[in-house]
Amino acid sequence: MKITPQRLQGVCLLEPVVHEDHRGFFMESYNENVMKRHGVDIHFVQDNHSLSIHTGVVRGLHYQLKPKAQTKLIRVLSGAIYDVVVDIRKESPTFGHWIGLMLSADNKHQLLVPKGFAHGFCTLEPNTEVLYKVDEYYAPEHDRGILWNDPSLNINWPVKNPELSDKDQTHPTFANAEMD
Repeated sequence: MKITPQRLQGVCLLEPVVHEDHRGFFMESYNENVMKRHGVDIHFVQDNHSLSIHTGVVRGLHYQLKPKAQTKLIRVLSGAIYDVVVDIRKESPTFGHWIGLMLSADNKHQLLVPKGFAHGFCTLEPNTEVLYKVDEYYAPEHDRGILWNDPSLNINWPVKNPELSDKDQTHPTFANAEMD
């Protein structure tokens, strides 16, 4: 597996080794020993799976507060997403910066998002399924979000009028979000 650090410290793109032949393919989507050799020692406790029926669905920007903050390992099982990560670590030199990457069933790339980052994505194809591992259980009392289109973040989303949940429409702006 190739693990490429991104410009936001701790965020990594993972590219698995894919063995393909006339029958299809095989790949290891996760191997704890390989991750440890790359300095990533995480104990995942829960898998989450979402289906977005339409193109242009935005989910996020989501995170959990300490002590229930989550590291996430995101992959796409079918379809494609534009995946966005925002640094919400107040002491970080990249606080308020974001990156966006395309993850798809075709490219089989995965994104490791450590604690201290808000995460969201926009579907680029219908019937997109996303699977992500987390290292902390969902804790509703620690669940928070940031408005997906906050002008101060200036995220270059591939959609202007997304399909959103009621909750995602009412998140606070970055400046007003609780991050500690």
